[in-house]
Amino acid sequence: MPFTLFPDARLALARDSLAGLSVGDALGSQFFVPGRRPDDLAAGRLPPPPWQWTDDTEMACSVLAELATHGDVDADRLALAFATRAEPYRGYGPGAVTILRLIRTGTPWPVAAASAFDGQGSCGNGAAMRVAPLGAWYADSTTRAASRARVSAEVTHAHPEGIAGAVAVAVAASLAARARLDGEPRPDVTRLLTTVAGSIDPASAVHRGVRRAIGLLGHGLDEAVAALGNGARVTAQDTVAFTLWVVATHLADYPAAIRACVEAGGDVDTTAAIVGGIIGGHTGVGTPGGVPADWVAAREPLPAWLD
Repeated sequence: MPFTLFPDARLALARDSLAGLSVGDALGSQFFVPGRRPDDLAAGRLPPPPWQWTDDTEMACSVLAELATHGDVDADRLALAFATRAEPYRGYGPGAVTILRLIRTGTPWPVAAASAFDGQGSCGNGAAMRVAPLGAWYADSTTRAASRARVSAEVTHAHPEGIAGAVAVAVAASLAARARLDGEPRPDVTRLLTTVAGSIDPASAVHRGVRRAIGLLGHGLDEAVAALGNGARVTAQDTVAFTLWVVATHLADYPAAIRACVEAGGDVDTTAAIVGGIIGGHTGVGTPGGVPADWVAAREPLPAWLD
């Protein structure tokens, strides 16, 4: 049934999503430190704080700031925000550094984005890693979540797969947040993933991956990684389907979902950011199965400009 989602409710959902995203990103990044092992997290041994977040969180903060200030995303404003706020030590990839430098020095974002990878555009997972708060913001409309996710992606990712990855994550975050509003702690995850698959180009590898993820529900983590990837190639194609499988498997249990990302290896900060952003918008913070309040406290504070 259609309903009106007021701005304060949108912002609350998006902030919970950002909390889940940033904690997942920051905690996941700790497992690139030599000597840290997934077994530590499984045993409840957390890394010492503060957990520094990466480019995943920095860009997601710009997405949320755009929504909170303007109620929508404008490609020109968002491109400039990404470019001017980027702190290279946060772990931006070489392609992203080049695109953002071009935008910062006056190149129009469509030209900068299209120039990547010899004119193919980026199919990386960067557009997907930052978009979950936007999906939660549009908990009342998967159509709107998909269209605005496309806008948010295109400023840096001109490749159709990079855009498809962002749309898939945004639609999943929209559905997860909507289930929270509807009082569904355990929504039908097969239907959720089927809806996500229906929102993206059926010719895309991301679409095929999501369909494959549906068939792997109920299977083990190792099998899912073998079939779907774990982000090790840092592309939307080998990241998004895996993260959606984790979401569907652990939608009501944020800590278990993050542990699965850490155990899977690969691009752990980004897989945990995507998973955390979707689940955070569904569970909230400090709730049973939600983003643990002590994990939020251990995460490095978010940038002051976000407030």
